Amino acid sequence: MLLLLARCFLVALASSLLVCPGLACGPGRGFGKRRHPKKLTPLAYKQFIPNVAEKTLGASGRYEGKITRNSERFKELTPNYNPDIIFKDEENTGADRLMTQRCKDKLNALAISVMNQWPGVKLRVTEGWDEDGHHSEESLHYEGRAVDITTSDRDRSKYGMLARLAVEAGFDWVYYESKAHIHCSVKAENSVAAKSGGCFPGSATVHLEQGGTKLVKDLSPGDRVLAADDQGRLLYSDFLTFLDRDEGAKKVFYVIETREPRERLLLTAAHLLFVAPHNDSGPTPGPSPLFASRVRPGQRVYVVAERGGDRRLLPAAVHSVTLREEAAGAYAPLTAHGTILINRVLASCYAVIEEHSWAHRAFAPFRLAHALLAALAPARTDGGGGGSIPAPQSVAEARGAGPAAGIHWYSQLLYHIGTWLLDSETLHPLGMAVKSS
Repeated sequence: MLLLLARCFLVALASSLLVCPGLACGPGRGFGKRRHPKKLTPLAYKQFIPNVAEKTLGASGRYEGKITRNSERFKELTPNYNPDIIFKDEENTGADRLMTQRCKDKLNALAISVMNQWPGVKLRVTEGWDEDGHHSEESLHYEGRAVDITTSDRDRSKYGMLARLAVEAGFDWVYYESKAHIHCSVKAENSVAAKSGGCFPGSATVHLEQGGTKLVKDLSPGDRVLAADDQGRLLYSDFLTFLDRDEGAKKVFYVIETREPRERLLLTAAHLLFVAPHNDSGPTPGPSPLFASRVRPGQRVYVVAERGGDRRLLPAAVHSVTLREEAAGAYAPLTAHGTILINRVLASCYAVIEEHSWAHRAFAPFRLAHALLAALAPARTDGGGGGSIPAPQSVAEARGAGPAAGIHWYSQLLYHIGTWLLDSETLHPLGMAVKSS
């Protein structure tokens, strides 16, 4: 009953926080400042984003084999009857309407963007799933993971911006392939590359208040780990729970390496890092939260440095950003301050939404309930010298034990509310596209 009441309280308060006008801006110049909407730049002819080959981990992933109407995998395809999209369907078989669910979701999001960008104009699909062999060998059209698109008015002057809108809609690879169309593709539904929410590998280390380090996978209630406040000051913060925990996960991590001091951090695409402003002198904006997938060489992240016996955070230039597939599990620890030092690099505890301050405020009810439950139901003793009796499950969760595996229920709740209230630019394209991210 105690757990049920706490959850009801959390749901109500979280909902009110998310719709509160005060969430429109962050708390001053701290690590969670509100970023200004970015200006969209059309793609140039023959440009593709990301700037890697289509069938690599950094884009839409490897080709997994042609899907035919008679194959077992045909059930992976779903028809798209969105009235806001025009399908050319020159074969008159409905094939262009068939696609994977991920492709359908991104295409539907793009259709809305097109109508917002050009009132009266719709998205047009000229090629979708190909069952007739009209494309090159190992084309993702054969898997329903690629579409060729134009605008309904076929105004080629719009195609550069159409490509940019496709990038913003979350397609995993967008190519201004021809003067006559834009090519877009997505990752496979079961691809390791698609499973990239906000986590660190289990081999990552944190710094403990009592000294020494600990593997992130071994964190437990009562641990206090090195973190930072919204002014960038180092402190130790209580470890509360895992927002995501998957011991057997095999994921694609971004490997971010800095120059001086040399540090190395692995984290998934949708996790947040703090990037330093270009100029540290004068009244400049504070550090910006940024998805790991958007960090680029030359930008500066924050690392722990020793200066004259004093330990503090300093910006360090990113030397390289690469991709690496790991099978060491995936863990997303939450601290009371919402930040954590992983491998001596400062990161947010949050992912999916590129607004650290919003996420931290939305977790305020969880932190409050955690503290209340821990205070109201401390571990009991048996009164006979036999040691302590384990606390009930609800209290264990409040103390940070969290779910046995998978994404924490509170994170799932906030994500679903966020998809209703926030625009697609604020949420990471990969987001929580799979049940365990």
